[in-house]
Amino acid sequence: MAANVLMLHGINHNMFGKRDPRQYGTATLADIDQALQALAQELGAQVESFQTNHEGAMCERIHQAYEDRVDAVLINAGAWTHYCYGIRDALAILEVPVVEVHMSNIHAREPFRHHSVFAEVVSGQICGFGVQTYLLALRAALNIH
Repeated sequence: MAANVLMLHGINHNMFGKRDPRQYGTATLADIDQALQALAQELGAQVESFQTNHEGAMCERIHQAYEDRVDAVLINAGAWTHYCYGIRDALAILEVPVVEVHMSNIHAREPFRHHSVFAEVVSGQICGFGVQTYLLALRAALNIH
């Protein structure tokens, strides 16, 4: 049976392709999801993507992932990564691999971006490789035992 992976896209990600192309490139959210779908098919997995600009909706989707018993979660929460303890606590409920994703190298950017409140509850973090970051995260999530 194919692994079910949930990709969570956070705040402002609906603006990829328009927002700060120097940091994020020109790929749109649809481009990212399409690349994930293609790799998932190759790896025998299924990926469902969800994007929201609302913190409560993100927490509720994480709760639903727990109820749905997904096999893994990828999350690029954007700025929420650095201060949102509500999302952090929702992620802590999950009992599956969770990989934190960032298109840019957050450690080479503004100091406030260097800290992730999710770090203690996720399996790992991949950042700095643009769209490839998502594909690396999918591979990692499917290979965590």
